[in-house]
Amino acid sequence: MTGLPERAPHVVILGGGLAGVGCAHRLGDEGLPVTLVDRNDYHQFQPLLYQVATSQLPAEDIARPHRSIFRLHPTVTVRTEEVSGIDPASRSLMLSDGSGVSGSHLVIAAGGQAEYFGVPGAAEHAFPLYSVADAERLRLHFQKLVRAAGADQHAADQALDVVVVGGGPTGVEVAGALAELMQALATLGEIPGPGRIYVVDRGEVLLGAFSDKSHAYAHKQLTKHGAEVMLRRGVRAVDADRVELDDESVIRTRTVVWGAGESAASVIAAAGLPTGRGGRVDVGADLTVQGFPGVYAVGDAANIPTDADPGVLPQLGSVAQQSGRWAAENILRELEGEPSLAFHYKDKGIMAMIGRNTAIAEVGRHRHQVEGPVAFAAWLGVRGAAQRRPQQDRRLPRVGVGLLRT
Repeated sequence: MTGLPERAPHVVILGGGLAGVGCAHRLGDEGLPVTLVDRNDYHQFQPLLYQVATSQLPAEDIARPHRSIFRLHPTVTVRTEEVSGIDPASRSLMLSDGSGVSGSHLVIAAGGQAEYFGVPGAAEHAFPLYSVADAERLRLHFQKLVRAAGADQHAADQALDVVVVGGGPTGVEVAGALAELMQALATLGEIPGPGRIYVVDRGEVLLGAFSDKSHAYAHKQLTKHGAEVMLRRGVRAVDADRVELDDESVIRTRTVVWGAGESAASVIAAAGLPTGRGGRVDVGADLTVQGFPGVYAVGDAANIPTDADPGVLPQLGSVAQQSGRWAAENILRELEGEPSLAFHYKDKGIMAMIGRNTAIAEVGRHRHQVEGPVAFAAWLGVRGAAQRRPQQDRRLPRVGVGLLRT
C-alpha cells in the first residue's frame, strides 16, 4: 500500500449511519477486521425521523441495534462510545473514556448536524431532526402542548401553532405530517381545532432540488393540507414563544422545527482535515482525503465531487449508503495492490411525502415524475424496507392515540 506503513489490515469506521454501516457490511462480508464506533448503540433510518416526531411510527421501527446488524459478521466489532477527537495522520480516534482505536485505514462517516447559520436563539429553542432523540424530544414536546391545551380553544390558539423552517424535503414532510396529525387529534376530540402551520424558506420554491412541476405540486398540496407557505423570507431570531422574520413580522409559536440546513458533525472541525462547504471533508473522486493516506470520508461528512452543479453530491441517504460501500471496495482493492476507482453514484431519484396518498417521486437520472397515490405507494415500499416489523395499518385514530402514548 503506497504511502502507508506496514500494519495488519484493520479498518476503523467513525459513524454507524447509512454510510458507516454500508462500509462495515461490505468489509465484514470479506472477513476484514473492522471496528465501528458510534455514540449510539443503534442504526437509525434518518428519512423516517419525522414520522417518529409526529407519532406515525414508534422509534423502534426505524432504529435497529448495531450488534444485531452485524451478528453474522464476526470480524466487525461495535464500540458504543463518544468520539472526542480524530487523528487522521495516525488513522486514530480518541474516545471520551480516554482510550483510543487506530487501524490501517480510517473511514469518516460521522454524519451531519443542524446548521443554524448564526440565527440567535435557534440552537436553544428550535427542534432539529437528525436523530431518534431529536424526534422523541419533538414528539414529547408536542404531546405536552396538546395535553395542556385540552378542549380550551384559547389555549390551543396559543400553543399549537408551528413554524417549520426550511422548504426542502424535511420541512415539507414534517409540515404535511403535522397537518395530518392535528386534523386527526381534532377528529378524535383531543383538541378543539388544528393549530396553524407555517413553512418559512428564503427560496423561491418548495423542494428546490425537484422539478418545476414538483414545486407547484408540493405548494398546492401543502396549502391544501392547511399549511401557510412563506417563501422569500428568512428567520432573524427564535425565542421560546416566537419567531422573528427578516421582514420584521413576528409569528407567535412554541414549536419551531428546524430543517433549514446541515453541516458536518462537530468532531470534524478540529481534526486538521481539508474541509469546504458545510464544514464537510473535501475528498477526491475515489473518496480518499488528500494528504492522509488510508483515510476516507463518506456520506454527510464528505463533499463528494460530481460534474453537475454545484459540484458536490447532495446529502441523501442513497449517496451515503453507496459511498460507504464504495469506500469499502476501494479499501479491498488497495489491500490487493490494485488502484482505487472513482466513485460512481447511481442516481435512483428523489422522493418526498406530503401526506396520505400525497407524495412526489422523481425516478432515475432523467427524473421521470410520479405523484399522488402511485408515488405514495412507492414511498411506502421504501418505508417498509427500512422497518424491522411488517407494515401495520396506520388509520387516523392510531395517529392521535400515538401522540398520547407515554
